[in-house]
Amino acid sequence: MTETATASAPGRAAGRTPLRSWLAVLSLTGATFSITATEMLPVGLLTPMGGALDVSEGSAGLTVTLMGLTAAVAAPTLPLLAGRVDRRVLLAALMAVMAAANLLSALAPSLLVLLLARVAAGVAHGGVWALAASLAVRLVPAARVGRALSAVFAGIGTASVLAVPAGTMLGQLLDWRAAFLGAAALTALVAVALALALPALPAERAVRPRELAGLRRNAPLRTGMLFLALLVVGHFAAYTYVRPFLEQVSGIAPGLIGVLLLGYGAAGIAGNFAAGTTASRTPRRVLLVLGSGMAVTMAALALLGGHALAAIGVLLLWGVFYGGVSVSSQAYVLATAARTREAAGALFAAVFNASIALGALAGGRVADTAPLPAVLWAGAALAATAVVLLALHPAVRSGSGSGSGARCAARSESAGSPGHGDDVA
Repeated sequence: MTETATASAPGRAAGRTPLRSWLAVLSLTGATFSITATEMLPVGLLTPMGGALDVSEGSAGLTVTLMGLTAAVAAPTLPLLAGRVDRRVLLAALMAVMAAANLLSALAPSLLVLLLARVAAGVAHGGVWALAASLAVRLVPAARVGRALSAVFAGIGTASVLAVPAGTMLGQLLDWRAAFLGAAALTALVAVALALALPALPAERAVRPRELAGLRRNAPLRTGMLFLALLVVGHFAAYTYVRPFLEQVSGIAPGLIGVLLLGYGAAGIAGNFAAGTTASRTPRRVLLVLGSGMAVTMAALALLGGHALAAIGVLLLWGVFYGGVSVSSQAYVLATAARTREAAGALFAAVFNASIALGALAGGRVADTAPLPAVLWAGAALAATAVVLLALHPAVRSGSGSGSGARCAARSESAGSPGHGDDVA
């Protein structure tokens, strides 16, 4: 983290009570939660969506793919285009766009209209995610920056594991359109909360294209982003189609799927907080454990999926491992690119969302042309490849002076940002 950015955090928080500062942080958490929930929502609704719109489950999966691709483009683009626009105004406007997109999704008469709505949602998603972390450090004193970042990114991790079961259960109680109406109401409330809770947040400086381009020279960051891409593509290639797998291969009744995915979500929340306690110190090691666990559980589900009880147990373990990915990968990014956090945050959001889109797309093609267990084998293979890649990259000790990312991490820790351990890169 730059000295300028760190010094500005207390200044921005000056004159605001601790309660007002944390309400502002929580409004950002609400934003990250609701945009991620919107992105994940179709995963548990592919079967009823496909039936209602008269398309295959693979085609319905394009609602995940297209939003992710749009978000991946918007994440690095919007900070460049926004210039010095007040970030409070920008975030509230983006959440209003998200609310409108969810409403249009709920009312969509065809797959084409639904996909157009998801494009609009993707623009809002990419912009919010790219800006959230860099704004959190301006809302609280420097000594509280670590907690603020954890709170903001807890929204992403929690939504990643809760949105699918919640949407599935709402879709079962009412229908899939009701799930999107609920998302529209949530995002509208968050837009209001951002407008009321955030202080004025004028841009400290504009992000320039050369700053984004310069990230390619950061070797540890490049390795981390490739690891993240392979892991997330593998996860979503498999997880996007977990509902039809559980129904058709495991023989689990449709009425129980929502309950099982809720259990998956609860396991993921546990994994999120368990990983968060150690990822700030040893992000690389935590990512290796998480990636290995995901590879093993996806392969195990493919092998044991025909036995319902075994499938349930493996599914819960999968949730634990994936639940820690968001917070751990963000800790790795902060450790390796602390002096360019807004640009690195935009890159992180772009890679993560592009990987979600590519994973859903790849899984759809496999699901439409091969038996359903094949999507799990594909996911396991990609996760294993990611682990090998990161394991072969040598670790860099934070205080050793090797690598700009490690040096920046050390500066960030001394300034009050989340601490990083001896294996950040």
